[in-house]
Amino acid sequence: MRLTKKSHSCVRLEKDGRTLVVDPGGFSEEDAALGADAVLVTHEHPDHFDEGRLRAALEADPAVGIWTLKSVADQLSAAFPGRVHTVGHGDTFTAAGFEVQVHGELHAVIHPDIPRVTNVGYLVDDGALFHPGDALTVPDHPVRTLMLPVMAPWNKISEVIDYVREVRPERAYDIHDALLTDLARPIYDRQIGALGGAEHLRLAPGATAEL
Repeated sequence: MRLTKKSHSCVRLEKDGRTLVVDPGGFSEEDAALGADAVLVTHEHPDHFDEGRLRAALEADPAVGIWTLKSVADQLSAAFPGRVHTVGHGDTFTAAGFEVQVHGELHAVIHPDIPRVTNVGYLVDDGALFHPGDALTVPDHPVRTLMLPVMAPWNKISEVIDYVREVRPERAYDIHDALLTDLARPIYDRQIGALGGAEHLRLAPGATAEL
C-alpha cells in the first residue's frame, strides 16, 4: 500500500491500481479527491469535508463512491443515488478494494459550550492504517500505521503523546497539521518521538511512503 500525504488531514492510499482518499477537505488541495475510486469522510467540519470538491469528484467519474456518516451523506445522497453510503461505529465494508472498519462516534470536545458533532475513524486493511478524524479513538484492533492528529483546537501535545501510547502503533504519521507552523514542528517531532513509544514520522504534502 502506498500512502500519499496531502495537506492537513487528507491522505491518499493506493493498492493494486486503485485509490482511496480520506478527508479531502477545504484545507487540502483543491483536486485532492479527483482520481479517487472511493472517498471516506470522517465528519462534517469544512477542513475535512468540502461539498463542492466531493461533488466535482462524483461528477467527474460515475464509478466513484463515498462512505461517510449521516451528517455528510445527507448533503450528497439525493444528487448521487446509490453512490453515497452511510456508515457508523462497528460497520465494515469494502471500498476500492480496501477492507474498512468503522470506529468511533463523536468528535473530540472543543469546548463544553460547543455541541459535539459525530465523527468516525477508519481502520484500513486489518490495521495497516487507522485514520481517526477529529477524535482520539482507540480501535479494538492492533494498528500498524496511525494517522496522528497533532495540532487542533481540541487537543494538546500531552494528549497526543498519550494517544500514541494507548494505540501502540508501529509508526505514527502526522495529520491535522495545517495549523502547525514550521517553527513549532521540531518541538512536536522531538516530544512525540521521545515520549510516544512509536516511530514518529512526518510527510510533506505530496510525499509518499510504502506501508
